[in-house]
Amino acid sequence: MPCCKQKGEAIDPLVLFETIKQEARAAIEQDPALVQLFQSAILDHKNLSEMIAGRIAARLWTRELNEENLYEIFVEQIDKIDHLEEIISSDISAVFHRDPACNRFMEPVLYLKGFLSIEAHRFAHTLWETGRKDLALFLQGRSSCVFQTDIHPAARIGRGIFLDHATGLVVGETAVVGDNVSILQDVTLGGTGKESGDRHPKVGHGVLIGAGAKVLGNITIGDCAKIASCSVVLKPVEAYSTVAGVPAKVVGKIEDREPALSMDQLIND
Repeated sequence: MPCCKQKGEAIDPLVLFETIKQEARAAIEQDPALVQLFQSAILDHKNLSEMIAGRIAARLWTRELNEENLYEIFVEQIDKIDHLEEIISSDISAVFHRDPACNRFMEPVLYLKGFLSIEAHRFAHTLWETGRKDLALFLQGRSSCVFQTDIHPAARIGRGIFLDHATGLVVGETAVVGDNVSILQDVTLGGTGKESGDRHPKVGHGVLIGAGAKVLGNITIGDCAKIASCSVVLKPVEAYSTVAGVPAKVVGKIEDREPALSMDQLIND
């Protein structure tokens, strides 16, 4: 399948799944020692959704909830998530096109915890929404231990998400993240205290959030905004604005249509 790292077109899920299987077969020829990994993680599955369900189950199972049972739970949720195949395809494409270290579509599935933590959250969120809150919280805890990301299962997250490195990410219960958002490591989308109710950020589409940034409170981050690394954001951010500092202030306007896609973290004068 032709692809270009400079582009970010949506990829048909069936085409993507076949491409990932081709990559796995080629990898087996290069390193037969990993044949069991490629077989169980990719080649044994019949579609993209079940492949992801199996991979997450393999990473998150415990003595109390074994891999087979966890996989069955995830498969039961697939039909409850609208357009799951397209969402997964968008997430894999986001990693491939925005991460210069990612050279094959199978790499997020096999190795990258940011991608896997987002997909684990999608299953946990569906369980939360259907009343299975203890199981959802169990998955949150396991994902936090395994992937070092702590995403509350009630948080609402769009498609085309790229978590670069991902370690230390915290997303609160009432947070909302739009489509095509890129977030680097050690970012917090949190509250400002012990208040209850709607208390977490609402992040628009195409937003880029730099490493170590803290976005706190029930505030809106407008579409295609850029938040500089290590900023502390306590007030709403207008669309197409760049903010930086502690506390964060507007330091410029966005030249990129969607900074999350270009991953340009420089602050222009």
